[in-house]
Amino acid sequence: MPNEKKQLSQQILFQQIELLLEADDTSGLGRLLSNRRSSDIAEIVELLDSEQRRTIFDVLDKPTAAEVLEKVDEATRAELFELLEEKELESIVSELDLDDAADLLAELPDELSQKVLKNIEPAESAKIKQLMSYSEDSAGGIMDPVLISVSEDASVAEAVNKIRAAEIDEDFYSVFVVDKTGRFLGDVRIRLLLTRPENTKVSDLVDPATIYVTADADQEEVRNIFSKNDLIVAPVLDKSHKLIGRITADRIIEVAEEEAAEDLYAMAGTDPDELDKISVFHAARIRMTWLLPCLIGTGITALVIMFFHGKFSFENLARVFTAAVAFVPMIAAISGNAGLQTSAIVVSGLATGHLAALKLSQVFTREVRIALLVALSCGIIGGLVCAFLLNYRTPESTVELMRVVFAFGTAMFSAIMVATTLGLFLPFLFRRIGIDPAISSGPLVTTANDSISVAIYMTLTLLLVQ
Repeated sequence: MPNEKKQLSQQILFQQIELLLEADDTSGLGRLLSNRRSSDIAEIVELLDSEQRRTIFDVLDKPTAAEVLEKVDEATRAELFELLEEKELESIVSELDLDDAADLLAELPDELSQKVLKNIEPAESAKIKQLMSYSEDSAGGIMDPVLISVSEDASVAEAVNKIRAAEIDEDFYSVFVVDKTGRFLGDVRIRLLLTRPENTKVSDLVDPATIYVTADADQEEVRNIFSKNDLIVAPVLDKSHKLIGRITADRIIEVAEEEAAEDLYAMAGTDPDELDKISVFHAARIRMTWLLPCLIGTGITALVIMFFHGKFSFENLARVFTAAVAFVPMIAAISGNAGLQTSAIVVSGLATGHLAALKLSQVFTREVRIALLVALSCGIIGGLVCAFLLNYRTPESTVELMRVVFAFGTAMFSAIMVATTLGLFLPFLFRRIGIDPAISSGPLVTTANDSISVAIYMTLTLLLVQ
């Protein structure tokens, strides 16, 4: 019900904006948008054309315009970069948090990004450059460098005064404690600072077991650390164990969404880069880089079938070959999907960290038992379906054709076991060599499963009818 109300509200807002744009009523448009959330405006902006988007940004105040630019999708943002002038981008970047500003500038062409950095405040520019020096998928790339830290020698009163004097728009949940050289010692929760005597030393309250992450840690690893330890915030340290930033739970939610989307794209055989530009040619080129190898793979499957065609040419077995080929799609589809199910479970487990601590042998034992039950069930049911169809089509079926039924059931069992094994081992292998395990669930591996399963099926058929 709440979702329906929100959708209705957005539809009404969209219609109101369209009417005001058609009437060229910029003052009315400004009043309408002044009381709206930036996320709602961002959704509307994605539906408008370039001229309408230009008008929207003309009536928005700079803080709201900055939030809208941050919240729209990548393709829309790329178009907005072309609409906004350099001075506008500078003012928008100045309104954003440093980590968000770094993310936005990373999407700009290098030349324009450098111009914008040169014209904003030097202190902010230096911090943004530092953030941009980290990999975008690392803890350093997603951290917020703005934080509150105190020396271990400080008192509770001094720590509270530092909090009061700090100009931070973001929420914070603890104060980080460092030694004289800036090395991280731990944190002190705000609750303790508010409930302890003012002359209490911070060093007496610090939690030395505070969980932290290093700047070069992958964002997926950081997400798993937050999930396993129910963290709200985590400090980020450099190689010298010095405090350089913090990551909050709201940023991790964004990371989780990004990682889930990336895995989904990889499993579907495309790429998140497809969304960076709205060009259909750009999207088609990315998809074809995945589909062309699949086309080659299906060609290999066709070669397998053609190879066995020659093997069935003796003793008038062409009829057997024709019957066997009719069930090739069933073998390929079922075995491929069985392998996909296994790899999807393993990839999901690795991504969330649920399988990361398990040995391959433990996962193998569980998945093989599942695969045996699935393969046995599909082999028996598939064999019965094959027997029914052959008998229905050719009631006078010969012994050779009935052997096809046995070959089909056996091949279905074998193909599912092979596909499941690939679905189990490949994610671990890809992870070991530094490749996204989600790719192992993509069309490339599915195509390989097709060729292998067809080869198994035709080989068993040939051996059994000779």
